[in-house]
Amino acid sequence: MRTGSFEVRVAASLHAFSRVGLIVPKHRHSAVERNRVKRRLRELLRLELMPVLRTLPLPLDVVVRASALAYECSYATLAGEMQRVSRRLAPLASETRLDASRTDDVR
Repeated sequence: MRTGSFEVRVAASLHAFSRVGLIVPKHRHSAVERNRVKRRLRELLRLELMPVLRTLPLPLDVVVRASALAYECSYATLAGEMQRVSRRLAPLASETRLDASRTDDVR
């Protein structure tokens, strides 16, 4: 699934719990800017995505990769995009099969 600021990949987890990974490429920005994006996204994952993952019957592995646009977005914009991703994950869990060897790209 892609939003304006990041891409999300989801797969069934081999573990008994859900896991979340975060990738923030440099995109020719300074370490200060990159760390700011990482902090914002980590907080949004904690507030928006993790509560949804805890309620799902099937554990999922989720990877969020920030795009270059994420550096320019406000916290509120990122929060809105993460909320949309969280809302789309609930129906996905019922569709995801237990075949954890396959990665699903949700679009």
